[in-house]
Amino acid sequence: MKSEQASKAGRRHHDRAFKQELVRQSLEPGASVSAIALRSGINANMLFKWRREHVRAAGDAPPAVLLPIEVAPATEVMSIPTSAAPAPSSSRPTPRTGVIELEFAGAQLRLRGAVDEDSLCSVLRALRQSA
Repeated sequence: MKSEQASKAGRRHHDRAFKQELVRQSLEPGASVSAIALRSGINANMLFKWRREHVRAAGDAPPAVLLPIEVAPATEVMSIPTSAAPAPSSSRPTPRTGVIELEFAGAQLRLRGAVDEDSLCSVLRALRQSA
C-alpha cells in the first residue's frame, strides 16, 4: 500500500491518495496513529503532520469548549508558604502563586501554588477530550 518515490535529496515522496487514506484511517474513532503509521511504514510524526494539515485545510477544527469559572475575592485565597529554596536563576521568570479552581461535570479541579503552563494545558486538553 506504500506509494513513494525517492527524490534527489533522498527523501521519500508519498502520493496524495496514500496520505489521504492514512489520514482518513487515523481520524476514525479509536484509531491509533502510531499503529497506522507503523503498518504503513512511515514515522508517526509524519502522519500527525499530515493530520494537522488536513484539519487546517478542511477547517474541521473542533469548536472551543468554554467552561464556567468563578473568580473568588482575594480574602478567600490561601497562600501556601514555599520551602527555603535557592533563588531562581535570572533566565527563568519567577513562578506565580495563587489558586485556580474549575468546576465541570460535577467535578472540581483546584490548583494551588505555581502551575506549569504546559501541564495545565495538558490537563485542560484531556478534560476537553473527555467531555
